[in-house]
Amino acid sequence: MTKKRRNNGRSLHGRGHTKAVRCVNCARFVGKDKAIKRFIVRNIVESAAIRDIMEASVYSNPAKPSDDYKLPKMYVKMHYCVSCAIHSHIVRVRSRQARKNREPPARPRANKKQE
Repeated sequence: MTKKRRNNGRSLHGRGHTKAVRCVNCARFVGKDKAIKRFIVRNIVESAAIRDIMEASVYSNPAKPSDDYKLPKMYVKMHYCVSCAIHSHIVRVRSRQARKNREPPARPRANKKQE
């Protein structure tokens, strides 16, 4: 029988079983190795309220803005089942030839000005 994917859609190599996790979108029970994982880093406070918090902060130093209190970030690991990841465009359907490509997609980089 033909194989659609080299790894059969899972990343368990030599392991017979892995724990399951819940999809954050639909709560489907999906194997941890099969789930599409994305790590999200974002500010605890949205950007509109950061300036208000900095103005009201006791720790702000107008003489040295670099000494201001830095708000912590929120780190969340998201697990998606395959159908939710495709539906919400986290991963895309690829053609038969494109599935053979194992290189990760190009990551968007912030353009820094060269001086």
